[in-house]
Amino acid sequence: MKYIYLLGATGSIGRQTLDIIKDNPHAFKLIGASLGRNDKDNDQILSEFPLEIACLRTNEKLNLYQKKYPDTTFTIGTEGLIDIVKYPKPGLVVNALSGSVGLMPTVVAIKQKKNIALANKETLVMAGDLINQYLKDYSVTLFPIDSEHSAIWQTLAHERFEDIEKIVITASGGAFRDLNRDELNDVTVEDALRHPNWSMGPKVTIDSATMMNKGLEIIEAHHLFQLPYEKIETMLHKESIVHGMAYFKDGTVKASLGVSDMRIPIAYALTYPNRSTYPKTLDLKQLTFQAMDFDRFPLLALAYHVGRQGGLLPTVMNAANEAAVKLFIEEKITFLGIEEIVIRTVRQFKNKENPTLEDILETDQSIQQSIIEYYEKR
Repeated sequence: MKYIYLLGATGSIGRQTLDIIKDNPHAFKLIGASLGRNDKDNDQILSEFPLEIACLRTNEKLNLYQKKYPDTTFTIGTEGLIDIVKYPKPGLVVNALSGSVGLMPTVVAIKQKKNIALANKETLVMAGDLINQYLKDYSVTLFPIDSEHSAIWQTLAHERFEDIEKIVITASGGAFRDLNRDELNDVTVEDALRHPNWSMGPKVTIDSATMMNKGLEIIEAHHLFQLPYEKIETMLHKESIVHGMAYFKDGTVKASLGVSDMRIPIAYALTYPNRSTYPKTLDLKQLTFQAMDFDRFPLLALAYHVGRQGGLLPTVMNAANEAAVKLFIEEKITFLGIEEIVIRTVRQFKNKENPTLEDILETDQSIQQSIIEYYEKR
């Protein structure tokens, strides 16, 4: 029996993680979870899983939840996320949070010597060097949940670092992959949220349409696999069947293929080194690949630049993107306005090398706040 702490239980990754736990009661027990804003969703989780600790977004209905679920300890907000990962029972922390809020729970979980199954890209984008040092210092293992990083992880298993020529991360292209830049001027939030292959949360879905999601994954891959950016390639693959590939110096190419279902990489992270049973079959009748067009997807080119520069720039790029996506969802800027804000913010920022965790957190908050405040006043 493996104890699980799930951060972001009501999001897309969180719900699919709950499916796996529910289908494998002999293997997993959910000890703690952070809940969402919807009382119906929260009640469903609390009714199905006898949680020992749960985190609510606000204290508005704290008394109501405590009366309804007296055997569960409730905590609140960002501090509540920390309370969950500090809970004294050993277990695996699944970080399925969206955005920079996922960074500190990862840090604290590592210091509690709890292994991490990570779906929160921002953790490594913002503080990859620090996270890797913490993993080493506390002898903690991090399992990637993203389908692409899970694929690369599996293709590199039992291989020597010096034999790797490069890795390839594939990209579906998102909702607007068949549109040119002129056709992007009038796209709507509703349009951007129609991903052709995956069912994901709104932030990740829009990041997929701008290709920022792939940019974040490049920086994440750099920290996960300790590879220079010159050895991390991206390729457009509309079918989302091949999730990642590794090229080796002897001419061998290893690829990881699977259907477009996040429960597969989630289950692999939870059951590693074993594999779970999955009933669906894979149709390999048609596979296509295209070289990545960096003029069409400028945020992807920016991510390579930011990753190579390091320092605070990855945090700046991520913070600007979080704020810009929020503004787009609220229909305060256009879709192309996301790119404009992110590129301008990165260009105007004076970088700082070797930032501390405090530098990263402060920069993230100040960048997001300044962008949101500027556009809300317009």
